[in-house]
Amino acid sequence: MATIGDYIRQQREQAKISLRQLADQAGVSNPYLSQIERGLRKPSADILQQIAKGLRISAEALYVQAGILEDRPGDSGVRSALLTDPQLTERQKQVLIEIYESFRKESQPTPPVAEVIAVTRPTAEPDDSADQS
Repeated sequence: MATIGDYIRQQREQAKISLRQLADQAGVSNPYLSQIERGLRKPSADILQQIAKGLRISAEALYVQAGILEDRPGDSGVRSALLTDPQLTERQKQVLIEIYESFRKESQPTPPVAEVIAVTRPTAEPDDSADQS
């Protein structure tokens, strides 16, 4: 299983950003980022958020990779793929996720609706013949 450091390195290389550039953009030291990528340090959620901004990916994607946040069940990997695509802007990712989730909601089976049927029986009218005896 890949570590969070491996994932960050992979994202950085895909974005064609040097270690020094990412460290500057994320506001962390070059040695610290190097230690994260090599698995020697475990970054906090705040540091992951800064790194995500530097990589221009969703912090949620890093949180999932770091085990801080669980991937949503039933996702089929679509959300993760969208969140980690380096060619999409944050706005594009959010719009695509919103569209994806709306389609998923539409396709969910609706629970059956109980139909109430009132059964009425005619009321018996008083028998007039009994009164005439």
